[in-house]
Amino acid sequence: MTDSSALDPEDRKIVTLARSARARNGVPEGAAVRDETGRTYVAGTVALDSLKLSALQAAVAMAVASGARSLEAAAVVTEAETASAEDRAAVRDLGSAETPVLVAGPDGTVRATVTAG
Repeated sequence: MTDSSALDPEDRKIVTLARSARARNGVPEGAAVRDETGRTYVAGTVALDSLKLSALQAAVAMAVASGARSLEAAAVVTEAETASAEDRAAVRDLGSAETPVLVAGPDGTVRATVTAG
């Protein structure tokens, strides 16, 4: 586990935004990504009959739809122990194999930092 106060301020920001999205929308996961210009994109789990996206996939989609060309970092707030292979693949598609993905619990404590690779 990582003390969130020890995180870089920009990484702490995306964890906080992800946590807020999860709580505000009452969804299983919240996520945020930061693009190459420092802009952030925030999303929650999408669970419609015709469309299912994890929070991280939705945040990456929002970044792409807004014109982002790359990602610097991603964060997901979830009950899961780590980011799924599909979530890491979405981050890798826009970022790179080295893009960090911070995985935090519902309390905002970062449990792991994995790469998108």
